[in-house]
Parts: sequence; C-alpha cells; structure tokens
Amino acid sequence: MQVNVLGAERRRRWSYDEKVRLVEETLQAGETVCGVARRHGVAHSLLFTWRRQARQGRLGGDSVPALVPVEITPVAAPISSDAPQPASSPPAQRARAGIIEIELGGGCRVRVDRDVDVEALQRVLELLRRR
Repeated sequence: MQVNVLGAERRRRWSYDEKVRLVEETLQAGETVCGVARRHGVAHSLLFTWRRQARQGRLGGDSVPALVPVEITPVAAPISSDAPQPASSPPAQRARAGIIEIELGGGCRVRVDRDVDVEALQRVLELLRRR
C-alpha cells in the first residue's frame, strides 16, 4: 500500500478572474447559484459570499489593495476673540460642530466632517482595521 501526502490543505485557491467569471455566471438569466456551484464543484455558500463581496466592492479580498482618494486641507483658523460672536452657542461647540471623531485604538484616530462620503469612510476604516 502506498500513501501520497498531497498537502495539509484541501482548499482550492480561486483567482480574482475565476471568482468574477463565476459570479457573472450566476447573474445570467435562467441560472441559479446552486446550478453554477454544482457545475463547477464549488459550495453554493461560497458563491453567495462572492456575490455579496462583489456588491460591496471587496471580491478581490486582502490581495487586492483598495485605493481611496484623500484630500488634505488646512485647518480653519480659530475665530478671533475680537470678532463678534453669535450668542446662540459657545465657541467650543461652534469649532467642533459637525466634526466626527472615530477612535480606533492604538493611538489611531480619524476625524471627519458630518458631510463625509459614507462609502469612502467605510473603505478607509476597513483599511485601517486590517493594519
């Protein structure tokens, strides 16, 4: 009797192109995820995962770096004490109005304006979490 050890891992490595091809195949008219999975020997749950990742723009996984445009702008100058100030809110509240500060731990902090693009912020936070 002869035993060949093929490796410690049974998992197949799917390339980005293969994932995209299979996901696109599941989106064709008349196709089902289970049918595509059966034809290609893939677990249907994996295809559903890839479809979700494709919708979220994360199908490439960790191997595909996501680039997010970043704009660096100077901080607004503090309001002069000589200038007349509205009586409606204290200066500390006016300076911080609309600023969201997200503490990620490890001394990492992200500050954004309340008008930040939500999708861009999600991508930035996901990249920072991976570090």
